[in-house]
Amino acid sequence: MIASLITALILTLFQCSTDKPKSIEPGIAQIEQYLPILSGKQVAFVGNHTSYWNGQHSIDILQENGIEIERIFAPEHGFRGTEDAGATVNDEIDAKTGIPIISLYGNNKKPSPENLKDIETIVFDIQDVGVRFYTYLSTLHYIMEAAAEQNIQVVVMDRTNPHTYYIDGPVLDTAHTSFVGLHPVPIVYGMTIGEYARMINGEGWLKNGAKCNLKVIPISGDWQREKSIPLQCKPSPNLPDSVSIMLYPSMCLFEGTVISEGRGTYIPFQCFGHPELKNMPYTFTPISIKGMSTSPKCKNQECHGMLLDTCYNEVFSGARLQLKWLITAYKNYTGSAPFFNNFFTNLAGTTELQKQIEDGLNEEEIRQSWQTSLNNFNNIRQKYLIY
Repeated sequence: MIASLITALILTLFQCSTDKPKSIEPGIAQIEQYLPILSGKQVAFVGNHTSYWNGQHSIDILQENGIEIERIFAPEHGFRGTEDAGATVNDEIDAKTGIPIISLYGNNKKPSPENLKDIETIVFDIQDVGVRFYTYLSTLHYIMEAAAEQNIQVVVMDRTNPHTYYIDGPVLDTAHTSFVGLHPVPIVYGMTIGEYARMINGEGWLKNGAKCNLKVIPISGDWQREKSIPLQCKPSPNLPDSVSIMLYPSMCLFEGTVISEGRGTYIPFQCFGHPELKNMPYTFTPISIKGMSTSPKCKNQECHGMLLDTCYNEVFSGARLQLKWLITAYKNYTGSAPFFNNFFTNLAGTTELQKQIEDGLNEEEIRQSWQTSLNNFNNIRQKYLIY
């Protein structure tokens, strides 16, 4: 009964808002800027449940303004945002619009020439959270790459994201690229999705250094990158609120370990634990939750760990990624299975972070090792900032 009430509360609180935030509007609201570009074109749309503004889905906004959408490309979690993290997304016909949906999170991560046949312009409109291992960035990369190869324009509808006010974490070593990290950027890179698209293009990160015909429709209104404003929609099933979103850059590193990061609870990325963590003050039991996580780590096992929901203000005011929880878990883990798995290097983007933790370095010592590469990245980043 209690679980049902909690589920209902979460669904109520984090459905897409119909309230229009005052004075700040995303690219999709700037109709006069993109209508001349899209009118009369064969358009494909890359989006999901976050492609929303002022109570309307972006496809509805485009169609109301005479833009016909020929097909939809869907990222991780699917077009309607209902699939578990990592779950294969299948091609289908969208029940509401009747438009064919082509999955970019199944056997294919990049549109094929056949997928793009007769398409003249691709509209990309997805809410980002500003963290390197969030896979919507890789979807953006492959959309831009495929478009460059087929001489198709890409129009990115820019949106604010919660982590534009700082940069932090190790910069990815390109020897460790994967779908959770394609580019030499830190874990938190401090850019909007439109700015990031400009950087992909400008730095020659597409295959063979190709350049995409890119147009970014900017955010309008009184927004500064230091402002972390609430999102209209939860960006993915396991980022249900601002607390999970703010803790996500630090907590997602647990996915590369044996420790539960809170999937299978109603507070994912707000707690961590394991049956063989000792001297920990909090207990929880991950369960199967449809639409969030059906096969969570440590499923149906009582986990001992920490609850971090009250650390929100600490993270926000500190404006940086936290390693202390990961280090605490490593020191208190007593299990026989290895603490780290191979996925950790993909998330960290380097082999160095795991080695530093195993060697007993503290958080500040590890952080100091990032500074030169962060400064170098920031010099690159500055070239592409719009706001």
